[in-house]
Amino acid sequence: MKQYRWSSIPSGERDAVLRPPQTGLADAIRLSVLDIIAAVRADGDAALLRFTRQFDGVDLRELKLDALTLQPAKEAVSKELITALGIAARNIERFHEAQRPRDVSVETMPGLVCEQRWIPLSTVGLYVPGGTAPLFSTVLMLGIPARLAGCERVIICTPPQADGTLHPAIIAAAQIAGITEIYTVGGAQAIAAMAYGTETIPKVDKIFGPGNAYVTAAKMQVSLDGHGAAIDLPAGPTEVMVIANNTITAAWVAADLLAQAEHDVLADVVFVTNDESYAAEVWRETQAQAPKLPRRSIAEKALEHARSIIVEDWSEAAEVANRYAPEHLLLQGLEPEALLPQVRHAGSIFLGSHTPDPLGDYASGTNHVLPTGRAARAYSGVTLLSFMKSITVQRASSASLAAIAPTVIALAEGEGLEGHANAVRIRLDRGDSG
Repeated sequence: MKQYRWSSIPSGERDAVLRPPQTGLADAIRLSVLDIIAAVRADGDAALLRFTRQFDGVDLRELKLDALTLQPAKEAVSKELITALGIAARNIERFHEAQRPRDVSVETMPGLVCEQRWIPLSTVGLYVPGGTAPLFSTVLMLGIPARLAGCERVIICTPPQADGTLHPAIIAAAQIAGITEIYTVGGAQAIAAMAYGTETIPKVDKIFGPGNAYVTAAKMQVSLDGHGAAIDLPAGPTEVMVIANNTITAAWVAADLLAQAEHDVLADVVFVTNDESYAAEVWRETQAQAPKLPRRSIAEKALEHARSIIVEDWSEAAEVANRYAPEHLLLQGLEPEALLPQVRHAGSIFLGSHTPDPLGDYASGTNHVLPTGRAARAYSGVTLLSFMKSITVQRASSASLAAIAPTVIALAEGEGLEGHANAVRIRLDRGDSG
């Protein structure tokens, strides 16, 4: 774990120290993704089947799961896991239902009423990672708010297992979330399919879900195309920053760092403390725990670019966090409530020593689809509102039109838009009936 003292890093070099590891691969990934998107747009299902053979090593005949495959899924999942999925689903639903917006109606002037109405998105596509781990928790995180919002059509794309099937827990989670339309395709090709549609997979209005660097690049590309699809947020390889002092055992901090490191070789792991010897202790503990993980090879690869940053005080720690804008930010072993007001940029914050980030990853109720790559400076994580849009409505009486007309005409003429002014003036000249 590389160690830095924040105060010793020149101001112009601090962003480089905090830069996630995948940044250097961005150009190569983008070019590869553009080729994949072009192939899917040109060849549709044939390209999806070809890429599934190439990237997943699976030769599929069908992309859509049929009802016979969906029906027995719950029976193949242990009762303990079904119970856990149910508890997580209830917490996720409770927290997201509380986010439901209310329509607004305001009389801004006598007789002039402005409204804001919230409407669910029509067709949404949920991407569920499954390449190195079947993230059935993501099905709940996306499927439940989509159902609560009232989206008309919800589809899932997720990569197949080595035998061409889906993990039964992914199907079971989809059933709990109320989703029955599932396609066994992953990667950038799945994003392209949902953005533009194929013979089998429908075009969606908005794409949701985390993924690797290729999935994230594909989401960004299709969102730039007016014929593509909107996206929830940039949600690529995971990030974690832990800010702690030596009042919390090093083993706990190490476990938190490894919890995200095991996701992806490009996972970004940053530890911030005010004590160099404690940083060294945490690193030793991380090295001791990593070999015990089933996904040790992934975690150890991610740890090759991990960093520890030594700060002078907690205000400086908040500065580091705000500059980095981590996906997951853990404030531990100090006075987290006092530090919290200083943090402006993070995807999700975990306060106190008894709040490890897997609580939010799975079952506390908050959403685990969060912005990465410094996007938390401008983006929020997925919420109920992510699956809705608002439309404004206004209505004016003849009296309110006459009252506001001089203002609108003056503003329109000031901008040199005479047609705008005339659309108001003509109604005053001709009265109610026109």
